[in-house]
Amino acid sequence: MIPEKPEDAVLDPLIRDRVRFNADGLVPAIVQASGTGEVLMMAWMDAPALAYTLATRQGTYYSRSRGEYWIKGLTSGHTQHVDEVRLDCDGDTVLLSVQQIGGACHTGDRTCFEADLLLGADDER
Repeated sequence: MIPEKPEDAVLDPLIRDRVRFNADGLVPAIVQASGTGEVLMMAWMDAPALAYTLATRQGTYYSRSRGEYWIKGLTSGHTQHVDEVRLDCDGDTVLLSVQQIGGACHTGDRTCFEADLLLGADDER
């Protein structure tokens, strides 16, 4: 059964036991474009956000600043269909491969990593 709201989602105990949530009950989620591997964004998930993502295939995250869940694209229309969810070798980071419709960044940019280049391929050291 698919929960109505993210906060109602319950993470399978077999998965929950493999994820190393931090002291705040969160795990970083790296989001990349399916097919290309382009890194689109980074967000945080708690157990219900991860459970809701797994149940609905909608990128669902926990906003630390607002203290609430957000389903990517619910208000902006810039949705994420989740193709794959992986856990890293340490269990402390989640990797999502998504089909991104519209910008992944809250600014509307394709990715959250377009605005501030610190070092480019052609920069000399």
